[in-house]
Amino acid sequence: MNLLSIGGSDPSSGAGIQSDIKTFDMLNSYGLTVITAITGQNTSNFGIIQPVSKKILKNQLELLISDFNIDGIKIGMVYNSEIIKTIHSELRNTNVPIVLDPIIKSTTGGLLIKKTAIKDFKKFLIPLATVITPNKFEAEFLSQIKINSKKSLLKAAQKIQKMGAKNIVITGAETKDKRISDFILEEKTQYMISGKIIPKTNHGSGCNYSSSLLVSLANGKTLKESVKFSKQFTYNSIKNAKNIGRGIEITQIKNTDPIQTELINGINKFVEIKDIYKKIPECQTNFVFSKTNPKSIKDVLGISGRIVKTGNNVRRIGDLTYGGSKHVATALITMNKKYPEIRSAINLKYNEETISKLRKIKLVISSYDRSTEPEKIKTKEGSSIEWGIKYAIKKLEKPPDVIYHKGDFGKEPMIIIFAKTPALIIEKVSKLFI
Repeated sequence: MNLLSIGGSDPSSGAGIQSDIKTFDMLNSYGLTVITAITGQNTSNFGIIQPVSKKILKNQLELLISDFNIDGIKIGMVYNSEIIKTIHSELRNTNVPIVLDPIIKSTTGGLLIKKTAIKDFKKFLIPLATVITPNKFEAEFLSQIKINSKKSLLKAAQKIQKMGAKNIVITGAETKDKRISDFILEEKTQYMISGKIIPKTNHGSGCNYSSSLLVSLANGKTLKESVKFSKQFTYNSIKNAKNIGRGIEITQIKNTDPIQTELINGINKFVEIKDIYKKIPECQTNFVFSKTNPKSIKDVLGISGRIVKTGNNVRRIGDLTYGGSKHVATALITMNKKYPEIRSAINLKYNEETISKLRKIKLVISSYDRSTEPEKIKTKEGSSIEWGIKYAIKKLEKPPDVIYHKGDFGKEPMIIIFAKTPALIIEKVSKLFI
């Protein structure tokens, strides 16, 4: 998934496009960037701003849009009217999620938009936004309404919505009882989402929030789901913040789950295999990796959507979540009960050519016949795969690399490849294209 960050450069990498790239990469997306301005700043002080020219800004946008399929856009620091109008001109016909983060000033004190540009910001950029994500100060600044009650909060959000934004998320709208709440105004719905609060000054949390929100929206999640995800993601980044410089702490984006790290790496390599689209079945593909000794699908990390093909391209749709796969995860759990070292699996399209190739590269292959499946198994939801895998491994002394079946009435034939790790899955799949 390709996501574009349009904003300012922060040499400390705490915020701005550098922060967005880190978030996109952490969440398994490819980050593209268009720089609007270069700033001088560190963790203690804000220096000067040098906006880019209209010519280079336009050139960056045109070249990226002409070359990449862009799945979502985040707009951050824009600084002046010329930048604002150029972005509007290039993006006004774009039909992807756009998250607008209204950057007014930096944590270190710098004013990041000219006062003369505010009118054009409201006129040209706010109407582009699928979601605009002001904090309480920014919402007051844009609406010119002092937020000191739920009534004034709604009034401020409605005023910003009338400027053209489809959805409003006012972050940090309410703080009490060690909780911090965001106020969301969709087209006709309003609600609050709360989360834990870490009461300390940091550099980068606003960018972490808006960029992770874009990732979730671009993956097809609802705004409510995306806000919940971003709140937790941002909370973790603040929790892990470090004093890298001599001033305020910089948020840290870390993946503390090694299972997720390994599976993400595996998925990234899988989608990059040349002609892999030819191996994606009609029901699409899932790629899973389990905890040690998984007891249920909740112990198996998978994709909540699928790895799908669109023409000759392959991409992941959906988040990585425990319990994200049902069928491939069930197959893996059944295999793991007999062979505990096997913790990863992927399903591929069945055809005789693929099975022949797998035999030639000397993988251990087993199969089962779905037409012989007992009727009581067929009528019990979720039992078919468990029955099939048990049947295929019943007489084996060592774990097979591959198990397949040729389908049945209304059931697509399928190949499942098993291994100890996602990296070993990729080794096996890659040999199909040698």
